Amino acid sequence: CEVRPGPEFLTRSYLFYANRLFKAYQFYYWDPSCRDPSYSLVIKGKLRLRQASWITRGATEADYHLHKVGIVFHSQKAMREVAAWINQTSGEGCSGFLPPGRTWAPGALYELLSAKSERDCTAALGFAMHELSLLRVEKHYQPLLQPQQSGSRLVEELYLGDIHTEWVERLHYRPTGYQRPMQSAVHHVHPCPACGIIYRADEHHPPILPVRAQLPMQLSGSWVSTHCEVRPAVLFLTRYFIFHGNNHTWEGYYYHYSDPLCKQPTFTIYASGHYTQGIPSSKVRGGTELAFKVTQARVTPMDQVTVMMLNSSEPGSCGLTSSWSAGVEQDITPTNGCLALGIKLPHTEYELFKMEQDTEDRSLLYVGERPTDGSSPDSPDKRPTSYQAPLIQCAGASEEFSNYVSLKYLGKKDANGNEALKPLPVAFLLFIALLFLRWD
Repeated sequence: CEVRPGPEFLTRSYLFYANRLFKAYQFYYWDPSCRDPSYSLVIKGKLRLRQASWITRGATEADYHLHKVGIVFHSQKAMREVAAWINQTSGEGCSGFLPPGRTWAPGALYELLSAKSERDCTAALGFAMHELSLLRVEKHYQPLLQPQQSGSRLVEELYLGDIHTEWVERLHYRPTGYQRPMQSAVHHVHPCPACGIIYRADEHHPPILPVRAQLPMQLSGSWVSTHCEVRPAVLFLTRYFIFHGNNHTWEGYYYHYSDPLCKQPTFTIYASGHYTQGIPSSKVRGGTELAFKVTQARVTPMDQVTVMMLNSSEPGSCGLTSSWSAGVEQDITPTNGCLALGIKLPHTEYELFKMEQDTEDRSLLYVGERPTDGSSPDSPDKRPTSYQAPLIQCAGASEEFSNYVSLKYLGKKDANGNEALKPLPVAFLLFIALLFLRWD
């Protein structure tokens, strides 16, 4: 069950044909468990792959054209709400989309968009398919879980462009990052109870996902990224957090890279501070609201480009003036942060957290999605309404996660003789190829 900014709760199922046509289903729900359907969209169109993206390395740019978008309501309440949105915010061609008092008809398909009749009533829903303008397919091999089996199985995942965190920006935003990946219907991770349910669904029979236990918010321990993460504005990074529940303090390592495989480090940020007691979110069901205070930070530049940038920064704005060198950590707390990297100290962020268990009973931690415009959630009204890719609790990580640690920069010391960089959790990706369609 996906959470989009708003919040919106949905599941997706996309089918791409060899003749460039596609058919996509988006199923929307009232609840964060995707068990109470609201309405379904069926989207038909054409997709044309273009060239490798020069903005987001590792991605392929594409053009798409929508032919039709239809909507099926799953209750009178959903029909009434959507009709009100469309009637209030759309132009003349959509003002009478559904007459007031129209009775809900189960299974009826209403046309929201038609290229042939040049009618488009989708804007009121915040609907756009710009996610299809940035694509990436990743392949890797998942070890077989059964003790009596050896070997691995192929997993294919499709990454599509990210959704802007601001509702009003959605309709014209062109992605530079990704959403969480979609699984191949044939080559997906195992076990995946939701995969078959979503694959077999259609606009008349939306998927009802299995019940999942709600986990209490227990942050104590260490949490790490499971893969190389891509953020808008061309940021590649992995994260490593340590939470101390006894005194509500935290530490975080943010490992930044210049490539989508997280193999070429650029700089590392270490931050620490304390956090508040969590309270249930009134806006995002299933989420917990916390406030994080950042009081200290250190930076380690890892390549010469970053070293030059930091050494040429305004005196007194980022550590000791002209004193940076590769692999050596420096405290930026005395200069109240680092202007060149956009770090201000002290700093408070208003966060949204959620905990779940995956199908292998490992604990996952979802942290609020960062604003697409690169700003910080530094006030309660900027608190996220959706989540980033989950972190996994180190104690629950399987053996494969030990392979994600890079020792390349271990052994380097800072001026005090301390270790300059902790082990880096990096992506376990074999290669990238856009093979899910065959184009001329």
